[in-house]
Amino acid sequence: MAFQINTSLILILLTVVGIHEIEAALDVNFYAKTCPQAEKIVSDAVIKAVKNDPRVSPRILRMFFHDCFIRGCDASVLLDSTAGNTAEKDGPPNISLAAFHVIDNAKQQLEKSCPQIVSCADILAIAARDVVVLAGGPNWGVLKGRKDGRISKANDTINLPAPSSNASLLIQSFSSRGLSVKDLVALSGGHTLGFAHCSSFSARLRNFNSTNGADPTLNSKFAAVLKNQCPKPNTNPNAGQLLDSTASVFDNDYYKRIVKGMGVFSSDQGLYGNSRTKPTVDSFARNQALFFRAFAVAMVRMGNVGVIETGEVRKNCRAVN
Repeated sequence: MAFQINTSLILILLTVVGIHEIEAALDVNFYAKTCPQAEKIVSDAVIKAVKNDPRVSPRILRMFFHDCFIRGCDASVLLDSTAGNTAEKDGPPNISLAAFHVIDNAKQQLEKSCPQIVSCADILAIAARDVVVLAGGPNWGVLKGRKDGRISKANDTINLPAPSSNASLLIQSFSSRGLSVKDLVALSGGHTLGFAHCSSFSARLRNFNSTNGADPTLNSKFAAVLKNQCPKPNTNPNAGQLLDSTASVFDNDYYKRIVKGMGVFSSDQGLYGNSRTKPTVDSFARNQALFFRAFAVAMVRMGNVGVIETGEVRKNCRAVN
């Protein structure tokens, strides 16, 4: 079943984002004549995948973020490594990315209906919106018309924000991609869906510095819970912690927990210790509707990062044509 799009929200988003900021001409109705069923085909593939495995939702959302933050939203994260090149998906921060099969399945169906019309980059952008909607989050019109990139290098993943990044570094990283402080805080709210392995936050739990055992910004009772989840030594590679208490629902619980000192990543909790980001965290913790509107706007803005007219429409999302 296709999602219903709020047309008034689309107009607001286009006004906020500003078409002049987009390097290539993107349009909500880009495939209206060439492949009118494109969004339904992608949505059907996403719905089926999420029903089979709820972990698909945070995985697709994370995949889209990691794609846009390297070479722009060009589906470079989907390319497989070759004998002569190690691709982004095999870079250290991306080893844990999963759910590529969802994009593959959508692409296969699209190639049957509309051969070489819908780019893999657009499929990923649509899928990211769909997983948010399925989890109870906001809806928005996805601008389409991206081309697929031909370059994907594992070394470039060093530019991805790390779970240990402080707010100042995050502000700088997002700003360099044309994203605001509000966008940063809103997009961080994507962590309302998901799970973190112990390795991504265990440095906060023990021997944090010369005067503190655990990170002092971490709620002491929550720190005890995390230590129990992540013992030392830890023999369970799958051990970790949900990023909020309603991890299968897209809501503002993530911000409420940060206010209480219960952000799992240093990068999450750090948003509450910075004067530029703290007011927005407080606002989103109090008002879920405000967060939803800001998240929708930020996703459209991030979806425009690095979008260019050069490129191709891949037949197979894992390989260049």
